[in-house]
Amino acid sequence: MDPCPFVRLTVGNLALKIPVASKPARSVVHPSSSPCFCKIKLKNFPLQTAVVPYIPPENQFPDNQLQTLSATFHLSKDDINKLAAKSIFSAKLCLKIAIYTGRRGTTCGVNSGRLLGNVSVPLDLAGTESRACVFHNGWISVGKEANKGSSAQFHLNVKAEPDPRFVFQFDGEPECSPQVFLIRGNIRQPVFTCKFSFRNTGDRNQRSRSLQSEASSSRSWLSSFGSERERPGKERKGWSITVHDLSGSPVAAASMVTPFVASPGSDRVSRSNPGSWLILRPGDGTWKPWGRLEAWRERGSSDGLGYRFELIPDMSSAAIVLAESTLNSGKGGKFVIDLGCGSSGGCSNGRATPGSATSPACSPRSSGDFGYGLWPFCVYRGFVMSARVEGEGKCSKPCVEVSVQHVNCTEDAAAFVALAAAVDLSMDACMLFSQRLRKELCNHQDLLG
Repeated sequence: MDPCPFVRLTVGNLALKIPVASKPARSVVHPSSSPCFCKIKLKNFPLQTAVVPYIPPENQFPDNQLQTLSATFHLSKDDINKLAAKSIFSAKLCLKIAIYTGRRGTTCGVNSGRLLGNVSVPLDLAGTESRACVFHNGWISVGKEANKGSSAQFHLNVKAEPDPRFVFQFDGEPECSPQVFLIRGNIRQPVFTCKFSFRNTGDRNQRSRSLQSEASSSRSWLSSFGSERERPGKERKGWSITVHDLSGSPVAAASMVTPFVASPGSDRVSRSNPGSWLILRPGDGTWKPWGRLEAWRERGSSDGLGYRFELIPDMSSAAIVLAESTLNSGKGGKFVIDLGCGSSGGCSNGRATPGSATSPACSPRSSGDFGYGLWPFCVYRGFVMSARVEGEGKCSKPCVEVSVQHVNCTEDAAAFVALAAAVDLSMDACMLFSQRLRKELCNHQDLLG
């Protein structure tokens, strides 16, 4: 399999030093008692916001400090070409950063923060698909006194690194049992086929052949991760999708192990009682759990698909949360796993890295006692995968990007493809129960009843 070139542009190691004035103006909010933040803008990409730590003027930023990331931009080859395109109307490509003192947000429609100054870092992305490049690492003077020796000092690191990825495209909606193609430029190479089916719903003819061969031991732990019991009221259950390689061998699967059930007195799946999928990989003649995806319907203004994905190291260890966020139910969005985020809260979310509460988890969180030197930290680092899915009622052919460093065999790639299918199907499973599913998602009994 041939990967596509991608570049990861990161902004990190932010810090701010402001000299203490003898008679500070009353309107100035001093960062030692109030937080600072900055807004980061790259042409044609969404604006990102990050917290800027304040350090005393006499302190130096240690060169050997661990890199902390505040923003990340993921650039495809097409993105780089567009950014590098020359025009008589466009200036040289720059990363622009506006630094503010005071709290983020608005009061009565007016920004709460006070603009301290602007920083512009020139970028030359040519060749960054194959080699790393540091555009700036150190202090920059900002503010009105920038040329008088008494200005505020802003520290940052801006660099670009190659981040090649495998790109997979579903040729149809997951419930229609599509082929999956490997994409590189204009080349589309078939690599997988998917089989959607119903499991344990009484219609044995619709079950996947590969899942019929499961050993009894695998069925026993399948039920331990979810619930196969009949539940009163509205529910969607028993969905399963199996990924096969071109020889027809099953190489991954996603199985709905907890039904998606409407909460009492409503027509939506609640966060307190989510449905869940188990992502499975073959091993020792049976299926073995790799990860679990929970999904629900958010309430309020977001009204989207809430999700949480966690890795399952083994039956005796606690699961580790790798991603938790919300997708817009109308417009869709990107499901992202990115472990290259810093402590400032900015995480990778599609083409940009908005620092918001809806970003995926920056650092793996365990319900057990995992140390940072233990599994899976030695396995999953940086960008792991993303999957683009459409909103409700739209034809969705998920596009999946997987970092090359996390694919060592066909089963690795297939597991991420199965996870993407589960995310896409969760958009349908979490539809309001007042809405009717398309016929491909309804089993024989549902169509009769």
